[in-house]
Amino acid sequence: INAITWLEDFLSSFRGALIFITHDRTLLRKLARKIIDLDRGKLTTFAGGFDFYRRQKESILSAESRADSKFDKELAAHEAWIRQGVRARRARNEGRVRKLLAMRKRKQQRLQTEGEVKISANIDEMSGKRVIDLQHVTFFYDQACIIQNLSTSILRGDRVGIVGPNGAGKSTLLRIMRGELEPTAGRMVTGTHLKWAYFDQQRSQLNLDKTVRENINDGHDYVTVNGKSRHVIGYLKEFLFPKQRIESPVHVLSGGERNRLLLAKVFAQPANVMVLDEPTNDLDVETLELLEDLLAEYEGTLLLVSHDRTFLDNVVSSVLVFEGEGSVVEYVGGYTDWVRQRPSHLAQRATKSKKKEKAESPPRPQVGSNKKLSFKEKRELAALPAEIEALERQQIELQQRMSESGFYKQDKNTIKSTVAGIEVIRKQLEQAYRRWEYLDGLAGP
Repeated sequence: INAITWLEDFLSSFRGALIFITHDRTLLRKLARKIIDLDRGKLTTFAGGFDFYRRQKESILSAESRADSKFDKELAAHEAWIRQGVRARRARNEGRVRKLLAMRKRKQQRLQTEGEVKISANIDEMSGKRVIDLQHVTFFYDQACIIQNLSTSILRGDRVGIVGPNGAGKSTLLRIMRGELEPTAGRMVTGTHLKWAYFDQQRSQLNLDKTVRENINDGHDYVTVNGKSRHVIGYLKEFLFPKQRIESPVHVLSGGERNRLLLAKVFAQPANVMVLDEPTNDLDVETLELLEDLLAEYEGTLLLVSHDRTFLDNVVSSVLVFEGEGSVVEYVGGYTDWVRQRPSHLAQRATKSKKKEKAESPPRPQVGSNKKLSFKEKRELAALPAEIEALERQQIELQQRMSESGFYKQDKNTIKSTVAGIEVIRKQLEQAYRRWEYLDGLAGP
């Protein structure tokens, strides 16, 4: 979230034209002054912000639905007339026949709106009133303190968001709550009758070599959702998988399709505690809002990790925030409520960090300055984008390795070297970006 808000500030101050694609509704609201909507092959421009676009789009779709309904009634009347027999097709009625044929063709060619995901959660028997009780929980990776002295109670029906930078320990906290990791100090007590459903941000629950159909309910033809038996094909169609796609192997699916498949798998599990670790990645706005509606009606307990600020505001009732140096603090409300309540020392820390970065960064040369790039610096500038990309790939690989279920079962030296490696790469990236900015300023426009 810190990176996203930095990006917002940076782009807000940019004086050129900005074209961007995103599913982040908060980002859209803050930056967009015009929306170009791509719907069924047609581009429509809305001269306003995101909320204005949503109101106008809803009005257009509503008018389109009424027109389609009127057209369908007229077509049905013509179809009834044409079936009356040969008497109805006298010469004077040939025009009506031609009109009917044209209407049939128009009906066939009408562009249908894309279907909506229909999601329902498979709630199991109710859990006990107390779900999770953390008492002075502390967790270390070797010498690094990730969680320090955290005490909190999660009760049945709570919706808890977990917020923090990448690599701060959000997934680790989830694993402690689920009993996969033992805290270094402190105590965790779980309630009774708990049945878990888990959405893993790495999607490791999906078998990439099996088909979409085989990944649901271990390949069985029927799945039980809320006590009702459903055929897998019909169930998957509600998650926007057409019949031909259902027999495709998972490795050919897009990121959004894989997310929808994992959601289908998770919601088919009978559970009263739902754990969602970054479920919003790659989901379009419409699916995000439908998922919000479902979770708002979910009667079980929800633990949610997300960087989507609007999603957090609309879904959770409290947030656990990683504030640095092992501190995890609970706030009532969603993301916006946390921003309003967070202590002033966080804002001061952010200001100090910016001042430090400014002090460490070489001054950016003014465009038109007399200093020119040397031959060596030109070669360095040309090589920096590839170097930055390689460092970012290494950073992602290490972060993914840390989130794997067996990572913390390894020896301490392996864990320590991986954590240290991420920190080294982070510093290298900072230096590379500063150097690129400096050389790019020398090069000029």
